[in-house]
Amino acid sequence: MFYAFGFERIGVVMGDMYFIDPDPLPGQDGAERGVRLEVRLLEPGELKGSIYSARPIMVVRPVWRVDLFEAVTSPPGSLDRAHHHPACSGWEPGPRYFVDGLSVQPLEWVAAGLSDLDALLEHAGMAADDVGAGDAEALRQAVPEIADVLGRLLDRVKTGQLALPPGDGELASARIGWL
Repeated sequence: MFYAFGFERIGVVMGDMYFIDPDPLPGQDGAERGVRLEVRLLEPGELKGSIYSARPIMVVRPVWRVDLFEAVTSPPGSLDRAHHHPACSGWEPGPRYFVDGLSVQPLEWVAAGLSDLDALLEHAGMAADDVGAGDAEALRQAVPEIADVLGRLLDRVKTGQLALPPGDGELASARIGWL
């Protein structure tokens, strides 16, 4: 499942994920499931036909990532591996940051982060002029809708409808999901 919210130059994308890191950090071994949310830069493409043609939309470089993950062996809904990446280097995320509140009140925590685009940009080493002039306010106004979709995705992961492993067999590495 994949959702996208687009504004002038900033977008929020999210989707379910099933993940096995082949080289995990200590204490992070084993499969993970959950929802990934990213704030990304957007770029409109050139029309590929007439003025009525569909416009390509490029979802490019990540600014901020939140992984609302849990170990597959943990109780559904535990979010015991929930973390965020306040900065990315190009396409690569920075280190995982485990913070109080993220696994306990994930919707509120994410909503607070999305409500302050200027702070997200600062942590990512970007300037406000890297995004559209109206992006911060447009994003802030959309936060309730984004949180609603995020909550529904988390519920579907918790009930076993999303973030499912691929087929049968033992895997050493997996990344199932749009993001």
